Amino acid sequence: MADCVSPYSTVASGGTPGFVIAIGDRLVNIKDTINRWLPYEPVILIGGTAIIIHGIHYFASRIPRDGTVAGVKRTFFKAVKTIPFVRRQIAKEISKTKEEIEAGMADLFRGDKQEISFITKIPCDGLDRQDIINMVAEYLELGHYKWDEGAVSGTVYHGGKDLTELNAKVYQMSTWTNPLHPDVFPGVCKMESEIVRISADLFHGDSDTCGTVTSGGTESIILAVKAYRDYAMKERGILHPEILVPVTAHAAFDKAAMLLNIGIKHVPLVESSCTVDINAMRKMITKNTVMLVGSAPAFPHGCIDNMAAIAEMGVKYNIPVHTDACLGGFLLAFMPSAGFSIPDFDFKLRGITSISADTHKYGFAPKGSSVLLFSEKKFKHYQYFVTPDWPGGLYASPTLAGSRPGAIIAGCWATLMYFGMAGYIETTKKIVTTSRWIEQRLRKVPGVYVMGSPQVSVIALASKHFDIYRLQEALTKKGWSMNALQFPSSIHFCLTYCQTEPGVAERFVKDVETTVAEIMKDPNAPSTGQAAIYGTSQTVPDRSIITEITAIYMDALYETDFNSSCPQLANGSQTDNKVKKGSDKRGKGKKGTK
Repeated sequence: MADCVSPYSTVASGGTPGFVIAIGDRLVNIKDTINRWLPYEPVILIGGTAIIIHGIHYFASRIPRDGTVAGVKRTFFKAVKTIPFVRRQIAKEISKTKEEIEAGMADLFRGDKQEISFITKIPCDGLDRQDIINMVAEYLELGHYKWDEGAVSGTVYHGGKDLTELNAKVYQMSTWTNPLHPDVFPGVCKMESEIVRISADLFHGDSDTCGTVTSGGTESIILAVKAYRDYAMKERGILHPEILVPVTAHAAFDKAAMLLNIGIKHVPLVESSCTVDINAMRKMITKNTVMLVGSAPAFPHGCIDNMAAIAEMGVKYNIPVHTDACLGGFLLAFMPSAGFSIPDFDFKLRGITSISADTHKYGFAPKGSSVLLFSEKKFKHYQYFVTPDWPGGLYASPTLAGSRPGAIIAGCWATLMYFGMAGYIETTKKIVTTSRWIEQRLRKVPGVYVMGSPQVSVIALASKHFDIYRLQEALTKKGWSMNALQFPSSIHFCLTYCQTEPGVAERFVKDVETTVAEIMKDPNAPSTGQAAIYGTSQTVPDRSIITEITAIYMDALYETDFNSSCPQLANGSQTDNKVKKGSDKRGKGKKGTK
């Protein structure tokens, strides 16, 4: 029987090792295989390349729009929450928070009464007109902040009693109008076109500048993003559009990105100025970037981004640039005439292709109006919605809504006519002068510092010595409504015309000074109440928990039965049997009265 020889052994003294021979045989086999497939090489090359590209595209499409890091974090926390102990603890804490939220909301709805009552069924008979007015007055008395005394940050942009009466009359005259039907209500459409043209002039537009009146800043922003998304997809072939916004840009841009299914990248700030880092924005631009954004000013800290530099980038890379002036646009437009120097932010700059500005803020128009302007119609046309094949007829709408309240447009138009250039210059001068006086006083308060260099009407405070939310909570107890900010922890006060009334600014500064002095006696004391809650929320790494809690808060706003959702709360629920009938007075109250 022949001996078995391992391929790894030496076949003869001084001969070739067996394993080398084996490898050689395999290489010959591979060579033969390659030669057999060689005629098909182009097909293999093309097919293999296609498979590889498809695989890369598949895995790239699985990457979340907010980045791989965020996606990995979500996956990790989702996995952690499947652990029974962790799941129970989270559910316990969320349930506790839910009770606290609903208890607080119940207190707001209860007002000075012992019990809460809600009307949950339509009355069997209509109520007397005066009864309705009395009930509305009672509802509007709920809440403890005195906004008309200047105690509330932003929120109410009041133009005075005379303007309120004027708008009430204008609303009465135009209640049933709807610009969706221009043939029926051409007057309202004329008002809208005049609002747009007036705004274009204020922001240094030219004859090509165009726009629309929207329901508010959020709609203006969503429409701007939609226009640039569609323009980029149809005119430039960009299939995966993304926008670049400062981290301080309004959350409406995030809402737009979510609704329109596009990417959004948040550009960091220059810490010292609280304005967007221009170099960082430049580095984040890609072939998919369809929009660059800057704020004038940004909501959190009241600082104006370097719009000139952003506009220059837009020109260089052929990318549309949007100035979000929703908050301060109708102050900035009049500040030069009021004696204040400001950086260029509007259509003066080559490269700015759109501007959003809220007429219902410092334009003092009734709530529900904003203006979106484009430098030229080629962008605006992509804002429109048109369906040419609907059986119901040719349907088109310039904004998100179909039917729109013409009365709001009429009120906005009437407000612009009421103030005029001189009126807006006067109010702007008072507001900005008061804001800068408060800022200078607050810079002298030991223990806190003003963030950045606010130039318009918002002043943000932070502290290196104590939890700034302690200051907010203490000021809340003194009747002030402040805005809490995060990342970093800070608070701000947004001035309106209400704060220009005699004594309001002085009272605010004095309360800040005395409160900070008291806190500085024990700066390391633990936070309590809302201060502790808000401070803790920033330390929660799983932001989905914060999202869930926020949803609970929004649910509570619509709750009409706190008895079932929060058993410990006393609650009555009005039905049609408990509502005062007005059938005997119906004829007098609803018809034929003057």
